[in-house]
Amino acid sequence: MKAMTLKSFGGPESFELRDLPKPVPRAGQVLVRVHATSINPLDYQVRRGDYPDLVPLPAITGHDVSGVVEAVGPGVTAFAPGDEVWYTPQIFDGPGSYAEYHVATESIIGRKPPSLSHLEAASLTLVGGTAWEALVVRAGLRVGESVLVHGGAGGVGHVAIQLAKAIGARVYTTVRAANAEFARSMGADVTIDYEKEDYVEAVMRETGGRGVDVVFDTIGGNTLARSPDALAQLGRVVSIVDIAQPQNLIQAWGKNASYHFVFTRQNRGKLDELSALVEHGQLRPHVGAVYALADIALAHARLESPNNGIQGKIAIAVAPSAHESLLTS
Repeated sequence: MKAMTLKSFGGPESFELRDLPKPVPRAGQVLVRVHATSINPLDYQVRRGDYPDLVPLPAITGHDVSGVVEAVGPGVTAFAPGDEVWYTPQIFDGPGSYAEYHVATESIIGRKPPSLSHLEAASLTLVGGTAWEALVVRAGLRVGESVLVHGGAGGVGHVAIQLAKAIGARVYTTVRAANAEFARSMGADVTIDYEKEDYVEAVMRETGGRGVDVVFDTIGGNTLARSPDALAQLGRVVSIVDIAQPQNLIQAWGKNASYHFVFTRQNRGKLDELSALVEHGQLRPHVGAVYALADIALAHARLESPNNGIQGKIAIAVAPSAHESLLTS
């Protein structure tokens, strides 16, 4: 099989296209012919060497799969060859999705939503699971509450907006002016141009000084320290960013705030919940660009570039059928 292999930690040029043996499913495992995958910030963090002790080189990385079951190992009962499936590979526990075939444990695999293409499905598994874990499981966002989603035009952000609206929340989001219309099309009630306006001042003005119930941090920086200033009493802050620098959270005490730090856990249940939202027309990933498997280095370079012009996700077409909708602009 063809696979993009990370031969060393570093820039996008660290990938190399190789021919490797097709994996064989063991007991409880499923072999999937990968039709599409996608690019996430986690992918370039792994590539540049942020987690060297967890990624033995050479490595196949990648954290999204949409494809078709090729074969099943002994004991597998939920899937059969020919089934269309989607999932997030178990992070830091074996090869990833930048390859023509992938083996995964049956319990983390879900049935692909029929209304999504493979490119769309592969653009939702990790970010969708992350948004669900953050807003539903950890923050416990409820009908009638309000949420500030940082980075509403990004991969996780544009899904979080849709998920929050499906729950019945009022959504505020920070975006560049060029992405405001896109964020509103995803369901955002209020967009805040973070390049021209302080988001804390904007939130407090828009909420009459009350603040929001939940802040969803997808950007890092000093967000943990500043979030209490935008929170209502008993507000919650959820972050998916690994932030190394210490931050002063004294303001959180006065708001009785709680903080949650999320690293996505894989399971079929989350995928089934997301699939139900997709099929009810309440959730759909936006694919902003598509690259071929051999061009993953270009996709990485683009995602890392400031002002990259991407709204939503960059998808990777792996199987020939996915190339029918190949876009590189």
